[in-house]
Amino acid sequence: MTRLLPLLTLLAALAFAASPLTTQGFNGFTADQFPIPQVDPPVQPAGYAFAIWGVIYLWLILGAGFGLWKRAHDPDWQRMRPPLLASLAIGAAWIPVANAAPVAATAMIWAMLAGAVAALVRSGPRDPWWQRAPVALYAGWLTAAASVALGLVAAGHGLLNAQAAALAALALALACALAVILRGPRAPAYGAAVAWALGGVIVSNLAPLNLPVLALAGAGLLLTGVLTLRRG
Repeated sequence: MTRLLPLLTLLAALAFAASPLTTQGFNGFTADQFPIPQVDPPVQPAGYAFAIWGVIYLWLILGAGFGLWKRAHDPDWQRMRPPLLASLAIGAAWIPVANAAPVAATAMIWAMLAGAVAALVRSGPRDPWWQRAPVALYAGWLTAAASVALGLVAAGHGLLNAQAAALAALALALACALAVILRGPRAPAYGAAVAWALGGVIVSNLAPLNLPVLALAGAGLLLTGVLTLRRG
């Protein structure tokens, strides 16, 4: 298994990146997927923010490829591979589930987040641009995406109204992000991904103006940015 892990991780990264091409793709949960339709929900970032997936896919593939080529048996790399492999394997199957069952997809994306954060925590300082940075970017975006999905499900099933769900999801994303930034390894790409997501939420709530969501997202953007820069 030790010899197989680097190859399986690369294959999982490739399958994950190929999933939008081999399925019907995913452009966010649709309003009619919920008992209470979610039309222009305040918790969801502006559409442009999802372009980060292209960077995440490519960087994960390049990192896994470098790891297979140059660091197949390196202990730092080996420690992070099992949780990363699990996260990517779930991610490769996520899009069809998301298009059919938002609740199940939400549970899956939280499992993806758990694996990504575990991989980030286990990553070593060697080869930061190939090992830690791509996983950090992936984990950072998943921190926001998992919280957004939970907020949409909560509002879509009437557990909270759309505004309360957005504020609760943002608070949850910030709590998770701050825990990783403060207690995890130094990984500026993690904070950058969270900040990118919060920026997308700000843009989506400018018109019509949603002051409570803007205030929380803006404060979170400032806080994550400052703490990420301080940690270096």
